Amino acid sequence: MALKSLIREKFFFNGLNVEKIPPFKRKVNTVFQKYALFPHMNVFENVAFGLKIKKLDKNVIEKKVSEMLKIVNLPGYEKRSVDSLSGGQQQRVAIARALVNEPEVLLLDEPLGALDLKLRKDMQTELKNIQQSLGITFVYVTHDQEEALTMSDTIVVMNNGVIQQIGTPIDIYNEPKNAFVAEFIGESNIIDGIMLKDFLVNFAGREFECLDKGFGTNEEVDVVIRPEDIELVGVEQGMLQGMVESVVFKGVHYEMMISNQGFNWMVHSTIMKPEGTKVGFSFNTEDIHIMKKVREE
Repeated sequence: MALKSLIREKFFFNGLNVEKIPPFKRKVNTVFQKYALFPHMNVFENVAFGLKIKKLDKNVIEKKVSEMLKIVNLPGYEKRSVDSLSGGQQQRVAIARALVNEPEVLLLDEPLGALDLKLRKDMQTELKNIQQSLGITFVYVTHDQEEALTMSDTIVVMNNGVIQQIGTPIDIYNEPKNAFVAEFIGESNIIDGIMLKDFLVNFAGREFECLDKGFGTNEEVDVVIRPEDIELVGVEQGMLQGMVESVVFKGVHYEMMISNQGFNWMVHSTIMKPEGTKVGFSFNTEDIHIMKKVREE
């Protein structure tokens, strides 16, 4: 399914401008953040609602609803009241209600936002499996960076309605186009720098080789280095030196803030250095990402 926006407010599905198609004829369905289930209907009636509007045969409706409830792991729940279901089960009913109409595109508006962390992670896996088994396009809106990275084939990062970058999760994370993308997708150290020439940048008081080119001579740039790409070393062995200002245990690693020339570097490491310790830290050439500064209008 080819889905793209050519100009503002014009959307094309497989080359067809859907603006010219009445909303009720568009093969698109939506799953809302708040589920929007009908409380006076049971599970079967909720899922069958769209099929009944289409005036399909009763036997066809029963077959389609039964098949869809199996896909969302709710077989046998047909007669249950939706108010008796857990949040995760209600979300599955909402997904089944949308999918049973066989849309070509399914829009999901932060559908897992109301769930707790464990259930949200479980539902991420289930949604991905459902999408792959049905083979239809899911357009998934989320503010959760981890959710975007783990569930997507393609990510579109937007700021105030303007597309900042389109790419695979790996591309978006490893090669952000600007500081907004770098900060939005994962944690980042964003430092002011000067691109001296191709493959050479100055920041934090010294020059570093990098892999970037195509910038102007002595152009002001943003330098991005991910906290997990920084290695703690001895003071004398470090490319840079600093003082540990704070330490937070995050479970799989420690998050340390290390001050250097007025900038607090975020470092993620399994090695903990206590507050007040002077340390050296280094990073590889390929971990230095250079991007143009975005000027505020």
